[in-house]
Order: sequence, then structure tokens, then C-alpha cells
Amino acid sequence: MISGLLKKIFGDKTQKDIKELGPFADKVNEAFSLLQGLSDDDLRAKTVDFKARVSEYTQPTQKQIKELKEQTKSNTISIQDKEELFNKIEALEKEDDELIEEVLLELLPEAYAVVKETSRRLAENKKLVVTANENDIRVAAEKEHVVIEGDKAIWNNEWDAAGTPVVWNMVHYDVQLIGGTALHQGKIAEMQTGEGKTLVSTLPVYLNALAGKGVHVVTVNDYLARRDALWMGPLYEFHGMRVDCIDNHQPHSEGRINAYKADVTFGTNNEFGFDYLRDNMVSSPDEIVQQKHHFAIIDEVDSVLVDDARTPLIISGPTARGGQQEFIDLKPQIERLVSAQRKLVTTLLAEAKSKISKAEKAEGDKKAVKQNAEEGGLALLRAFRGLPKSKPIIKYLSEPGIKVQLQKVENFYMQDNNKEMPKADEVLYFVIDEKNNTID
Repeated sequence: MISGLLKKIFGDKTQKDIKELGPFADKVNEAFSLLQGLSDDDLRAKTVDFKARVSEYTQPTQKQIKELKEQTKSNTISIQDKEELFNKIEALEKEDDELIEEVLLELLPEAYAVVKETSRRLAENKKLVVTANENDIRVAAEKEHVVIEGDKAIWNNEWDAAGTPVVWNMVHYDVQLIGGTALHQGKIAEMQTGEGKTLVSTLPVYLNALAGKGVHVVTVNDYLARRDALWMGPLYEFHGMRVDCIDNHQPHSEGRINAYKADVTFGTNNEFGFDYLRDNMVSSPDEIVQQKHHFAIIDEVDSVLVDDARTPLIISGPTARGGQQEFIDLKPQIERLVSAQRKLVTTLLAEAKSKISKAEKAEGDKKAVKQNAEEGGLALLRAFRGLPKSKPIIKYLSEPGIKVQLQKVENFYMQDNNKEMPKADEVLYFVIDEKNNTID
């Protein structure tokens, strides 16, 4: 009784959602009606046009990101400048994501209409006939439902999905268009049995794959991951998108790396999670498997994010050589490097003491005084940046006037955002920056 009264006062949540998302379905159906007269080639060309529109919309930001990344590769800029560049890149990447979200929302009705029309033609016409391109030839070599005849590629509506014969007979209804819009907006879409939740996901997956940054479709078990990749895959592949399933490949194999580079990547929640953990344990960026995360659809979200989330993902196992750690291999090299730096710093400190002493004792010859002071100050700065915790350096800096002299020299080389500092550091094997807690 109370529940019914509250619904009368505040309204039903489901009805509110349908009222909010209903106009999107109307726009999709309007765009859908305009596609009827297009040839199969023209229908497929829509995807190329969508991708071009996304690229054009984000091109200025992408150009800035590319230019800044090139600047970070330079060996002449300081750590502080690099950090500033990376902060700018991060801000631009967020802006780029916002721009992608804007343009995809504009494309949503047309993009969903293309997916719906593709589904309709497969169901009603039994096949799609287009001018063969490299993508058609690649898919035809791997799968039997695509046949190349002369310069034409024939996409039949029957294929195998993980051992189950599939005859495509589905077309998106309004309730699925509404569900697909909700998923694109990051909401949970609850579909009743028989409402085709698997078909619903094809809409936002296709739309977000247009950005070229990859879409993940997460399922609860490997059978569903493999089946859905094969069942829904032809819809995306017809439009030139590459589809793969990470569960078909071994962890950190070339096949799995390529699966993550696909436009649409299927996989189980555990495998996605473990790959993320493994990527955080690699010793080189080249070993990272996953790309920057862009968009994901989670099937059976209650099972994945509630039931399975109760069991933590833990990686454990033997190291390559039992208890031997990587630092044991690197330790001799590091010791040689530190030893060489210590010898160099000892020489530089001796030079600094000698030059500064000559500058203090020199009389009359102002040129010689200035030269010794500058050379001695530079040698002292180099020694300090090489091993700032060295006891002989700390003891020397405690002498009257020496620390002030070091600060003057340091300020000179730090001016204009450390523009001159690389000249001071060039003789050192590594530099210890105590202010920023870095070793370069």
C-alpha cells in the first residue's frame, strides 16, 4: 500500500527512465528509415564516415598530445619539465575523452540505426553482398560464412558460435534501443528474459568502437566470452572492425596482446583482472598487454561486480630462479656504477677545493680569480649533485662561505627552468635530486 502510494506521488523509476530515453529510440528509428534505400556498400561506408567524424572532432587535441609526447622523449629537458609535460598530456587526454563522449552522443541515432539496419538485412535478405576489401578477405580466410566471389564478398547469415549453429534472425526493437542508450550512458540496463540483452550490447559496443580505442565486453565465464565473440562478431566485422577474445590466447602471448588491440575484445572478468595485475608486475613498458581503458560492457553485472567480487584476484607463484630475485643480477652493475660515481665525485670535490682556495688567495689578477671561482663552483655543484649525502661534501659545505657559494652557482644553472643544468650534469653518471626525490 505504501509502495503504491509512493509511486503515485513520485512516479515509477522505470517509467521515468523510459520517458527520458524514449526520444533517443525515436531518433534511431527516424535515421533507420533513411537507410532502407542504400546499397550494402553504402551502408558499410557509413562506418568509415562515422570514424572520420570522430577523428575530425578530436584532431586538434590529438595533435597536441602527440607533439607533447614527442617532447618528453628529449634527453635535454629536466625532470621537472618532463613532469609538467606529462601533466599537460594527462589533462589533454581527459579533454579528449570528453570530446569523444560529445561526438559519440551526436552520432548515436545514426550509429544505432546502422547496426539495426545491418541486423535487418542479415535476417531478411539472408546475406550481404559488398565489394570485397582487405578486411573481407581476412575474415573469409578465417571463417566460412564469408565467401569471396570475384570482386564481391558475400556475408551469409549462418555461422558457428562456439559449437552452436547460428542463423541470424534478430532485429532491434525499441526496448533494445532504449537499453542500448542506457548502457552507453554508463547505466545498468535490466532486461527481462527474452528481451535480447546480448543483442542490446551490440549498439553501444559498435558506437564506442568508432573511437578506435577499443571496447571490452566482460562476461562471467569463458564459454560465454567465446560464444558471444563468435555470435555477435560478424555484425562488427562486416563494418571493418576486428573482434577477438582474450580467453582464446595464453597470458602475455602475442595472441593476447593482439586481442587487446582489437576494436572489440571479449573476455571473462577474471582474465581481464589478472591481465591488469600482471601488467602492474612487468619490468618493462613493452611487456604491458592491456591498452589504455576506454569503454566496457559488463554482462551479468550483478554476478561480476557483486558475487565474483567477493573473491579477490591474487597472483602468486615461483620466481624464474627460485628464491633468487632480479636485484641480485643487477646488484654488481649498480655497485660498479656507484663506485665510478664516488671516484668521480672525489675528484670533483678535490678540484673544487683547489680552485676555490686559489680564488680566495689570488691577488690582483681579477680574471684568474673569477675563472677559479667559476670552475671551483661548478665542480662543487657537480660533486653535490652526484652524491649529496657524501660526508666529505657535507663537511666542506660547513666551512664559512662555501654553502653560499654553492647556492649561487646552483641558482645560475637553475634559471630559466633548469635550462643550463644539463651542462653541469653531463659529466656525471647519474644525478640525485633531493628536492624532488629522484635519481636521473
